[in-house]
Amino acid sequence: MKRKPNLILFGIDSLRADHMSLYGYSRLTTPYIDRYAARGTVFENVFSPSIPTTPGYATMFTGMDCFGTDVVALRHKGGLGSHVTTLAEVLGQEGYATTCVGFSGNPASRGFQKYIDYEGWGSWEKGRSPKAENLNAVTLPELKRLAGEGKPFFLFLRHMDPHSPYLPPRPYERIFYGDDEFDKNNRSLDPVYAFKPFADYFASWFPPGCTDKDYIIAQYDGAVAYMDACIQNLLTAIADLGLEDDTLVVINSDHGETLYDHDCYFDHHGLYDCTLRIPLILVQPGVVPAGRRHGETVLMKDMMPTILEIMGIRTSLRFDGRSLVPLMRGEAFENQAEFYITECTWMRKHGWRTPQWKLIRALEPDFHFKPAVELYDLIRDPEENRNLAEEEKEVVAFLENRMNSWIARREKETGRRNPIYTNLDWHNKGCGPFQSAQQAYDTLHIGSVGAAKALQQELQTQRGQKTL
Repeated sequence: MKRKPNLILFGIDSLRADHMSLYGYSRLTTPYIDRYAARGTVFENVFSPSIPTTPGYATMFTGMDCFGTDVVALRHKGGLGSHVTTLAEVLGQEGYATTCVGFSGNPASRGFQKYIDYEGWGSWEKGRSPKAENLNAVTLPELKRLAGEGKPFFLFLRHMDPHSPYLPPRPYERIFYGDDEFDKNNRSLDPVYAFKPFADYFASWFPPGCTDKDYIIAQYDGAVAYMDACIQNLLTAIADLGLEDDTLVVINSDHGETLYDHDCYFDHHGLYDCTLRIPLILVQPGVVPAGRRHGETVLMKDMMPTILEIMGIRTSLRFDGRSLVPLMRGEAFENQAEFYITECTWMRKHGWRTPQWKLIRALEPDFHFKPAVELYDLIRDPEENRNLAEEEKEVVAFLENRMNSWIARREKETGRRNPIYTNLDWHNKGCGPFQSAQQAYDTLHIGSVGAAKALQQELQTQRGQKTL
């Protein structure tokens, strides 16, 4: 009887595809992943339509869209509903040993048999943050244990290096930067320091006196490059343990990052492509085609059905996503050209994306004082800098009709109201929807790295999870 394949899933937090050299970035940020990806299949246009962390990972782990998971908010109340089954639960039922590294306490991580944590944050006061080495320190012994047990396993790794605070160890903090980050004539960080909701948080990890936004962006890129080198350590261990042929390796992200884009400074809110577009790489020698790149539109909900089909695991579950295996085989594959997008991080918005147009509609005023409706021509303006909502009202009406028709259809199919409409206390402030942008600006605040960490992690005892 053929041995069931292992699964190692790198679920990298806040990794935007266009800052990877694998996807054409000018800086060589991912040389080891680039070389490894050549042994498998790369998908070039992958989107995580519902951001941020909790809904992104919920879709990754269930193959369901936000209507299917009923999850849209970072601060999701309660656990995942019993109407969905997670990838860890499916594989556990198939006799797999399942381990989750770095993601205990979040509702999206339900179903693993073992949870291991590591220090994935940092601050200026604590010094440079070796996040990926911290992950390796707990993962390598676990990988060896799983390999030695003689049963198939699922190992999930949540890397945190691209997530703020960006504090890569030396020499990675300067490999992409050679200027003076304290230049008094550089005022590019002035608007960042002036943004009251985040100013205290940035002060907890920016170098004191730093003036140059490009230095902070270089820290993000340096953190990605540092993580890439540490991931190579894990890939070497996989080979040394003789696991390569029997293991499907997947590299993915929950969402991208905004850096200096669209005034959504060094975070992951805003329904712009820098936040929605993510990587997807699949590698298993002799099983996943090598040296292939596909440009079709792929969505996060396609992950789980694809993984299960590659692994030969049958399930009666019905997914909102679809397997990408026919695409990899060169069979007919209908491109999913338009899709619904949502965010509920620091703003509550939704929208509709087509190959040419991006519609974003606010469901309440936001703390950036942005217009209620945004429309971008993605062909002429791929960086989404010119809002055409007032000039192209017919396009706005057309896209809104498409979006509302889709919402009505999904509500009928699931028997639940669109969760973006029902999460009215998404900010956990108890005041319901904000009535003005000024109210949002004055109410929302993140004061430190510790506060940021607390937003993403609830008490593990609430879910009966055990951190080992």
